[in-house]
Amino acid sequence: MNIAVVGTGYVGLVTGTCFAETGNNVICVDIDEKKIARMRDGEIPIFEPGLDVLFERNTRQGRLKFTTSLQDAIEDAQIIFLALPTPPGEDGSADLSYILGVADQLSFIIKDYKVIVDKSTVPVGTAEKVHSMLAKHLDEELFDVVSNPEFLREGVAVDDFMKPDRVVIGTSSNRAREVMKQLYEPFVRQGNPILFMDERSAEMTKYAANSYLATRITFMNEIANLCEKLGANVDMVRIGMGSDSRIGKRFLFPGVGFGGSCFPKDVQALMRTASENNYNFQILEAVLDVNSSQRHLLAKKIKAHFGENLEGKTIAIWGLAFKPNTDDIREAPALYIINELLEAGASIKAYDPEAMENIRVIYGDKIQLMDDQYEAVIGADALAIVTEWGVFRTPSFKVMRELMKESIIFDGRNLYDLERIQEQGFHYISIGRNTVNVAASSKTL
Repeated sequence: MNIAVVGTGYVGLVTGTCFAETGNNVICVDIDEKKIARMRDGEIPIFEPGLDVLFERNTRQGRLKFTTSLQDAIEDAQIIFLALPTPPGEDGSADLSYILGVADQLSFIIKDYKVIVDKSTVPVGTAEKVHSMLAKHLDEELFDVVSNPEFLREGVAVDDFMKPDRVVIGTSSNRAREVMKQLYEPFVRQGNPILFMDERSAEMTKYAANSYLATRITFMNEIANLCEKLGANVDMVRIGMGSDSRIGKRFLFPGVGFGGSCFPKDVQALMRTASENNYNFQILEAVLDVNSSQRHLLAKKIKAHFGENLEGKTIAIWGLAFKPNTDDIREAPALYIINELLEAGASIKAYDPEAMENIRVIYGDKIQLMDDQYEAVIGADALAIVTEWGVFRTPSFKVMRELMKESIIFDGRNLYDLERIQEQGFHYISIGRNTVNVAASSKTL
């Protein structure tokens, strides 16, 4: 098929590249001329494991191309994917101006039948708004609007796209249904379903899924906070819960709150939709309240240990991206922790395998960005672990003790076994578990 993808962010670029990988001809379009030029030169503007191999192969073989011209991109396209940003407004509602703006442009340049696909996460009823915008200047026989939400996890987005748990397609058009079925059949050869439903149900499915996952994370953070007060170990509780087949093991890890481009925005948007329909979605209100507090938890633990005034203290931070295997720092818990520590007078030395340049844009020289994880802890009064990158899971504790001013770790992701960390001579404070009380200045082991 010939496919146009409008927007080259995480969703758009992964979508376009993966469709090209299955033999389709894809043109990605974006108004950012510098970004398009970089991609034409073979440079990927985001970090996503595995994307580089597919990107290089499909650009080299001519199936994946880039342009700034919407008209050129859609001229021969049978399907047009809208993968545009929907940033939250001050009231939490999703901003549809980018999507509706492109729909308006399309209404003037479409000449033959196209399937217009909402790939962005959009509020319930958006497909109808896009349809109305297109219908202002187009005969309704020339297009169908489909809702096809993405369920991509940053860090494993390529695998999620190529081997989806399910494909959700919302359409009331038999013609569009057949086009979308043909497009997605190569991705579900092992039997995972293509789920056809109405447009509104498809739009709701995306918000419901993300909000539920955010709720699971938040529930475990509440359990962890209570475990600390009761002297229970949240790791044992998590394992006990996860072994129940009705609950399952995933998304039960406590920490310093969720971030990223999806969960915070989608929960807010669903709450706004509920409010607009005179429904008080109490659970989601609690989810946002708890997550807001949880993002500050590690900084509070640090100040509880050292005192509210952190002047003269150097805190090392491992992990800046909102999750491992991405350079995305949108709504990252590290941002909230860094801001609070800086306000308290602390000096920050930080390291992340991929997100350093994005952090540099925000903080400049306000914090020190180091070349590796061990350089970050040199002379540090404490280490704060914020993102659970694999490289942080089995460090040399001996080297850390030698480099750090004091052997103190504040672990926001519960990476280390309590008995082992005690044997290594660290004062160790984690989430939902007992504090390991070892003399902070101990360098004897």
